[in-house]
Amino acid sequence: MIILIAAASENNALGKNNDLIWHLPDDFKRFKTLTTAHHIIMGRKTFESFPKPLPNRTHIIITRQKNYHLEGCLIADSLEKALTMAPKNEDVYVIGGGEIYKQAMAVADKIELTRVHHHFDADTYFPEIDEKEWQLVDEEYHSKDEKHEFDFTFQTFIRNTTT
Repeated sequence: MIILIAAASENNALGKNNDLIWHLPDDFKRFKTLTTAHHIIMGRKTFESFPKPLPNRTHIIITRQKNYHLEGCLIADSLEKALTMAPKNEDVYVIGGGEIYKQAMAVADKIELTRVHHHFDADTYFPEIDEKEWQLVDEEYHSKDEKHEFDFTFQTFIRNTTT
C-alpha cells in the first residue's frame, strides 16, 4: 500500500524555507509509530532538512542529481523508480516534499494527514484532497495545550474504489 503521510495546515501549508512551520510533539510520535520499520520515500530537499537519517526506516531519496550518494540510503531519479525499490507487499510511506506529494497523489492508496487548524504563510503546500477520489474514514481531534501551539486533527483517508 502506498501511503502519503503529512502535516498540513487549513490552507495546505507544509513548510517554509525547507523547514516545518510548527512543532507538534504528538504529530511526531504518530509519524514515528506509523513509519518505523517501513520504507519511506522523499525528495532530496526533504531528506536534507533532517539532522540525520530517521532510525529504523529504509530511506528512498528522489533526486535529479546524477552522482548523489548517501551511505545506507537508496537513490532514485523518479517516483516511479522509487516505488519499484520498495517491497510490493508492504506499506511504503511518501513523506514529502510538496512536489513528491503531488506526483504520488495519483498512485496513493491512503493518506495519513495531520490537519493543523491554522493558516500559515508557506512556500510548500500539500495537494488538495479531492473528496470525489478520497473518503475520510477516521479522525481524531486534539486541542492545543502547553506542548501544542495549535489545534490539530489526525485524519485517515482511503481512495474511493467507486470512482
